[in-house]
Amino acid sequence: MDNLSSNIGKKLKQKDLLKRYLMLIIALAIAAVLFNLLIVPTKIVTGGVNGIALITNHLYNWDNSFIILIISVILLLLSFLFLGVERTSGSIVATFIYPLFVKLTSYLVNYINIDTSDLVLISIFIGVIGGFANGIMYKTGFSNGGLPIINQILYEKLKIPVSKSSFVINGIIVFIGGLFFGWTMVMYALIILFINSFVLDRVMLGISNNKAFYIITSEPDTVRKYIIEQLNHSATVFDVRGGFLEKKRKVILTVIPSREYFKMSTGIKEIDPDVFFLACDAYQVQGGK
Repeated sequence: MDNLSSNIGKKLKQKDLLKRYLMLIIALAIAAVLFNLLIVPTKIVTGGVNGIALITNHLYNWDNSFIILIISVILLLLSFLFLGVERTSGSIVATFIYPLFVKLTSYLVNYINIDTSDLVLISIFIGVIGGFANGIMYKTGFSNGGLPIINQILYEKLKIPVSKSSFVINGIIVFIGGLFFGWTMVMYALIILFINSFVLDRVMLGISNNKAFYIITSEPDTVRKYIIEQLNHSATVFDVRGGFLEKKRKVILTVIPSREYFKMSTGIKEIDPDVFFLACDAYQVQGGK
């Protein structure tokens, strides 16, 4: 089983390798342009290596790309040391390419003049484009390096959940940014982080066009026939046992287009007013007849 898992992992890494590298480079370029044209002029610190670069540049006037490169290389070495070569290899490209793009695109401000007075609009734009770029990076299967390496190490060595360590580390960076650039910028940073997370999920998972229904009813045969004969969709029935009374029941699983949600929910409630069902987004449906 371990060999099978390892072989599958290697095949996934090698699949469409050139295309994935191209997508990663494009995403890094977009992120670098966004950083120089909108984030640097507004001084909105949203965490990560970018946030550290903004604060350090403010204090010592060091070049942003140089700061990002130094921090990224240090984190890469820590990854090699604590996580190993295989888990670190996916971070190498981003570690060196992103600072290079930051340096090259820093000259765009001399040719592209953007009015950053409307910080609400700027924050929305940063959140949307940043989330789009991050979503592309994650879809490539490669790591964009940076502070997530610290989160992985903390989880590997101390079993601290990635979500918690990420929240604390980035929260500290945002807080320090607020000390230097004002607390209003922190509020804009929160807007950016929320939009970024939402857009990233949409890019990663897509927009759900289907709903998966899990139905527990006293009329399983009638509900199954309604789904198959009236809605023209397939259904799978399997046995379950309740956790409290340990009573055996049947669960019906079916996936329908989102536009038929009303027909499904109304129809099964008409058949069984006491029906219990769970409906959730189904982002990918493959196979089955």
